Amino acid sequence: MLANVTTPQDLDERFRKTVAGLPVPAEPTAGWGELSPDRALRLFDAQMTSRHLDLAARWLRGFGEGYYTIGSSGHEGNAAVAEALRYSDPALLHYRSGAFYCVRAGQPADSGVDPVRDVLRGIVASAQEPISGGRHKVFGNRALNVVPTTSTIASHLPRAVGIGYAIERARAAATAQRKKSAAARVPVGSSELEAHVAGTLGTWPADAVVVCSFGDASVNHASAQAAFNAAGWCDHSGLKLPVLFVCEDNGLGISVKSPAGWIEASLRSKPGLRYSQADGTELAETYEAAREAADWVRRHRRPAVLHLRTVRLMGHAGADAELGYRTSREIEADAERDPLLLTAARLVASGLATPDELLARYDEIGWQVRKTAEEVMVEPKLATAAEVIAPLAPKRPLRVARVVSEAGERAAGPLAVKRGPAPNGPVTLAQAINATLADALVTNPAVVLFGEDVAAKGGVYGVTKGLREKFGPSRVFDTMLDETTILGLANGAGLGGLLPVPEIQYLAYLHNAEDQLRGEAASMTFFSTGRYRNPMVVRIAGLAYQEGFGGHFHNDNSLAVLRDIPGLVVACPARADDAAAMLRTCLAAGQADGTVSAFIEPIALYHTRDLYESGDGQWLAEYPPPNRWGATHVPIGRARTYGVGDADTLTIITFGNGLRMSLRVAAQLAEQGVGTRVVDLRWLSPLPEADVVREAAATGRVLIVDETRRSGGVAEGVLAALVDAGYVGAVRRVAAADTYIPLGPAARTVLVNEDMIMAAARSLLAV
Repeated sequence: MLANVTTPQDLDERFRKTVAGLPVPAEPTAGWGELSPDRALRLFDAQMTSRHLDLAARWLRGFGEGYYTIGSSGHEGNAAVAEALRYSDPALLHYRSGAFYCVRAGQPADSGVDPVRDVLRGIVASAQEPISGGRHKVFGNRALNVVPTTSTIASHLPRAVGIGYAIERARAAATAQRKKSAAARVPVGSSELEAHVAGTLGTWPADAVVVCSFGDASVNHASAQAAFNAAGWCDHSGLKLPVLFVCEDNGLGISVKSPAGWIEASLRSKPGLRYSQADGTELAETYEAAREAADWVRRHRRPAVLHLRTVRLMGHAGADAELGYRTSREIEADAERDPLLLTAARLVASGLATPDELLARYDEIGWQVRKTAEEVMVEPKLATAAEVIAPLAPKRPLRVARVVSEAGERAAGPLAVKRGPAPNGPVTLAQAINATLADALVTNPAVVLFGEDVAAKGGVYGVTKGLREKFGPSRVFDTMLDETTILGLANGAGLGGLLPVPEIQYLAYLHNAEDQLRGEAASMTFFSTGRYRNPMVVRIAGLAYQEGFGGHFHNDNSLAVLRDIPGLVVACPARADDAAAMLRTCLAAGQADGTVSAFIEPIALYHTRDLYESGDGQWLAEYPPPNRWGATHVPIGRARTYGVGDADTLTIITFGNGLRMSLRVAAQLAEQGVGTRVVDLRWLSPLPEADVVREAAATGRVLIVDETRRSGGVAEGVLAALVDAGYVGAVRRVAAADTYIPLGPAARTVLVNEDMIMAAARSLLAV
């Protein structure tokens, strides 16, 4: 038993003493409302199991075998929330959702899930833990439709909105297709779209509700506010969104108290969100409120928030000394509202169990938890970097290449009529991206394109012009002006079976929402060992050199925030032919491997046509026909080399705007008898290290032209790759200054230019 495992509040001893002293009524005096007796007893089992798991976590931590002690004590009323939902409803859970998980594990008749072993394996970081494989302690299980979430505050709420959108998108598409098929007397399921929709609905039922739980302190976070706002905006606009937000309000954010009445006032004031509340320590009351809220959301397909008042017992985590910021009276008041004590008292009062029976059951569960804890603590841990990294960003380049080729075959064959005429003549970078997006929308029914101004306006720079008119507002649509919402929508849509292509209008705007990539999108396969994935291709207009328009928000030249996100693919095409091929690669990688890609589009090159002189048209390229997509495929992590002159004297390594400047400088050097290899990295993460090392060794003189900042720039990664490979030749770099980019002509003083490149090249040639 775990009776010797106590806390400053002495929960175990208090439970025993209080339950033992409960009076047995001569006649039952309290009922359970809509909860049947057997359900009430089952939920109490889940509550006790969750409590013992918290005690076991402290016990394991006491001798160095446990690594996570944020527990659910005081929040065990969320068992009733799980009971009010279906196990087929996707759930994104707060880290105090132990009782919810215990209930959900028992809901499928044939689940075979042992919640005790699952949770304890997470606590001891066992490699056999079923969702993250020992990488983190999370509540997650694909069979139970529990989506793992990390501890980043409220970052999962925008994803919940996205899942709600995905469910309704599939529901609407299926309905429309059934009507169309019936009218045409075509069997349902005959079209590619219907087949995809059927697959999506196979994941979550058409009437599923998304439940998303969080703590009261999270209400104040920008991510939570973005999710509430997006949900309310959708509801106000008449868009369906079946999301149930559950706020478990214990009044504390670690040591910071929520002002009295603030959470209720805040949640009540959210437009478009139906508000309800309950005492989360009272099992029957919580169940009735949760069932009513869930049924309402399921019936009306509209968002709602359920506000549960709870308590937090045993502090925030194992090392938390509550007496440093709470009074003894406050701690005692919470202990008196212990949900286990309240449920036990009601069970005895209603005649469902005697005190002795409850204590015997408590001890039995405690013994089972302790026994399991002793078993899992000796299970193997992740032991190598390769084991840790394995699920981070799976890459199957042959499969990706095949997806590209198969899309080409469909576009050239059965979809040729739907595809329509191809671009006529050479195209610009912007036109190539537009054509590739159009082809993606034709060949892959999972693709959806959205962002600020992308639909009606066709993008600030016209890159998505005409796509909404051709494919309709369900495939190409405008969003509100909030990057967190855009990326959160993509996170949920990808999880729901779609392949989203969100646009961030300018690179600098990404920083408002970067955690949606770092903490949510790129980490999903890592924390679920590939059981969940949220593929997406984030189009980002970026980098500098815009003429007549600028300032640091529209000329952001820093990519460091993207390059250090584990598993994220960062692509940066400079030319039209590369843009088309690389975008197809990113989309295929999303389809094949669930890859999350950031596709950086150099704004200054969108409409560039010439390379060396006005009218030469050498920055244009032909858009390849579908039967050439396979042959022109560009794998992730492969550079492109241009030979200028005899190409044996100097190697210039660059990307983006730097490619055009470097080719121009190389042409001048060629006139002076100096041959240059100009290497376009194209992929900034992962860097094409093998290509870089090979091309550097070919000349022994390397100039890195990096338009990003000197500190944290791409050049640092290239230099590190050369050093790691043992390169011993000469090397220089030119990079932008460590500054924000000013408005107007002053921008030229801090950015890389052709004169700088030439001077650095001459310096190298003198070595």
